[in-house]
Amino acid sequence: MSGVAVLESDGEARTRALGAALGALLRAGDVVALSGPLGSGKTRFVQGLALGLGVPADEAVVSPTFMLVREYVGRVRLCHFDAYRLAGPGELHDLGFGELVEEGSTVVAVEWADRVAGLVPASACRVELTHAGEQRRRIAVWWPDAARLARFIEAASPG
Repeated sequence: MSGVAVLESDGEARTRALGAALGALLRAGDVVALSGPLGSGKTRFVQGLALGLGVPADEAVVSPTFMLVREYVGRVRLCHFDAYRLAGPGELHDLGFGELVEEGSTVVAVEWADRVAGLVPASACRVELTHAGEQRRRIAVWWPDAARLARFIEAASPG
C-alpha cells in the first residue's frame, strides 16, 4: 500500500464529512473496504461517501446489514455491501460483488471487508475505524493511489 492517513473524528458529523471528502475523489471502478468493530462509524462514513458521490442529501443511506447490499445513484452509482452476516467470501461473490468490481462502472463500498479480504482488490481504498473514546473515532485510510490519498488528506484537514 502506498500511504496512510490517520485522522480523528469527534462525532458522527465529522465522520460523515471525512467520508464525503473521500467520496468526492472516487470514480467508477473504485472499491472502498471498511473495517472496524460494531459502532465504530462504518455506516456513517459510507453516508459521507454517498454525499461526496452526489447522492441526494435527503436520500436515506442506511446499513445494508439485513438486505446485504443497497444501491444509490449519484454522479457515479454506489453499491454498498455489508459482509457482517455472510459466511465468507463466496456469499459476497454470489451477491455480484466480483462482477461489479470487474465491470468497473460503479463505486463499491463493503463494510466488514476483513471478513471477505480475499475478494477485495489490491487497488482498494481501505478504511479502518476504531473507537478512540465515547464519541471519538480514529480513522485510518490506506490508498494505493498516492495522488488521491494526498488530495484526501488536504481535503480532510480542518480549516
